[in-house]
Amino acid sequence: MENPVSSNDIFQFLNQLGDESRALAMTYFRARFHVERKSDNSPVTDADRAIEHRLRELIAERFPSHSIVGEEEGGSLAEGTNWVIDPIDGTKSFVAGIPLFGSLVAMLEARLPKYGLIEIPALSERWIGSGDVALFNGSVCRTSSCEHLHQARLCATDPHIFRDAALEAFEILRRSASITRFGTDCYGYGLLASGHVDLVVEADLEVYDLMAVVPIIEASGGTVTTWSGEPLHECFDGTVIAAATTRLHAKVVEMFRTARPQ
Repeated sequence: MENPVSSNDIFQFLNQLGDESRALAMTYFRARFHVERKSDNSPVTDADRAIEHRLRELIAERFPSHSIVGEEEGGSLAEGTNWVIDPIDGTKSFVAGIPLFGSLVAMLEARLPKYGLIEIPALSERWIGSGDVALFNGSVCRTSSCEHLHQARLCATDPHIFRDAALEAFEILRRSASITRFGTDCYGYGLLASGHVDLVVEADLEVYDLMAVVPIIEASGGTVTTWSGEPLHECFDGTVIAAATTRLHAKVVEMFRTARPQ
C-alpha cells in the first residue's frame, strides 16, 4: 500500500511533471517533428506522444496503484485515484510555432478533479491548484472581481467549436462582453486564474481538456461548470463556463438558458 501523501507532496510532484513536460516540449517546439492526423482529423506530433509517455512513467513509478487516462494512449477512469493527462493542449498552436500551447495534468479522487497543473512551456509559466490554494509560478494567484458582462474579458480557443444553437448563444455573449480573444487554448484558463481574463467559454471539449483547469480556477476564486451550470465530471456534455466570480457565472448561465432553451 502506498504511503499517504500531503497536498504539499502533490504540489511538488506536479512541479516535477511540469518540469519534465517543459523540457520535452521545448526540444521539439519550432524544430522539425512528425505530424500525423488522428481519426477526428486533429493533429498529433512526436512531442504529444513523448510527453504523455514520460508523464505516465513518472506517475506509475510514484503511484503504481493509480489509474492513468491520457489523450494519446487512452485509458478509462477507475475506482480510486486517477490521473488525466493532455500532453499538449493546443497542438495546432504548437505545430504553427505559437507559444500558447500547454500541458495539462489532473489528479482525480472519487472521479472528480482535486489537483490541477497548467504548464505553458514556451512562456515558462505554470499554474497549480487544489482546495483554496492556487499558485502561478509559485506565488498565490486570484481571479478578478468582475461581476458584469459588459466589463468582462472573454476568451475561447476557436469560434469554430460552436455550432448551430451553441454558436448563436455564444454570439450573444460575445456581443455583450467588453473584449473577446480567440486562440488561447488552456492558456486562457491560466489567465483567468491570475485575474487577467474574466470568462472562458467553450464547447466540444473532452475530459482531458478540462479536468486540470477545474481545481486551479476554483482555488483561485472562480467558478467552472457546464453551460447549464452542472459540475464538470467524466460524463460532462463538452461545454464549459469558467468565470472569475459566482455572480458573473450566474449571468452567463442565465443568458445561455434563455438563448439556448433545452
